[in-house]
Amino acid sequence: MKTAIVTDSTAYLTPEEQAKYNISIIPLAVTIAGEVYDETDLSAEAFYDKVRTSKDFPKTTQPAIGRFVALFEQLKSEGYEEVVSIHLSSGISGTYQGAIQAGNMVDGITVHAFDSEISCAVQGFYVLKAGELAEQGASATTIIAALEAMRPSIDAYFIVDDLAHLQRGGRLSAAAALIGGLLQVKPVLHFVDKVIVPYEKIRTRKKAMKRAEDMLAQAVKNDGITDVAIIEANCKQEATEWMNALQKLYPQLNFKISYFGPVIGTHLGEGAIGMGFANMKASTN
Repeated sequence: MKTAIVTDSTAYLTPEEQAKYNISIIPLAVTIAGEVYDETDLSAEAFYDKVRTSKDFPKTTQPAIGRFVALFEQLKSEGYEEVVSIHLSSGISGTYQGAIQAGNMVDGITVHAFDSEISCAVQGFYVLKAGELAEQGASATTIIAALEAMRPSIDAYFIVDDLAHLQRGGRLSAAAALIGGLLQVKPVLHFVDKVIVPYEKIRTRKKAMKRAEDMLAQAVKNDGITDVAIIEANCKQEATEWMNALQKLYPQLNFKISYFGPVIGTHLGEGAIGMGFANMKASTN
């Protein structure tokens, strides 16, 4: 049975990763300075440039149902019988629900939507695992089981310069944003129950990053972590230096640099930095 892998643009796959497993990408959109852009058509660098010169706060939009339907119809015409459609957390976007709705509207192909309950490169870990298995001929059911086996090991921690972006975008409570601003803290944030919440309030960026390192050390010990992504919002040099330091501590792990693109960058703001990790070899047994 031929299984297609679909994800959305917030997985921020590289062109090489996308091509390796023939992964279909459905874009979310961002509106800035009165212009609407598919996220796949606007680089992160160009986006942050526009944010700095725009008077308006960017807005993000999930894919229209019709785009999902068109993609699923196209995959059916290419001979696929099943789709595993992996999306950013349903707690911060309706994209996952859109995939479910569209899947129910297309006959002749079975769509299995998967809620990553997270986003960015960590969502991408799920996608790459799914792509690897699909290439080996695995069924959608087998792929979903493998993704669920990974889920306990999946986590991400990130540090933002300004909580106002998350509050204005509706992804963090006004109270949490106010507290962060008053105390001038650099909170470590993460996903809990599909939404972004403060993990710990820390006074400096350096100490916040060290706290994320502590969580990685714990995960390496307890969850058999194999892969780590350092994720940045227009602070690539800092991210690269952080990754290089971590590689010396954990030479057995696979590291990559990724980024917060326009959609997620709208909510985190320029200068955000984070770390996500997964056990890509988690067993379904």
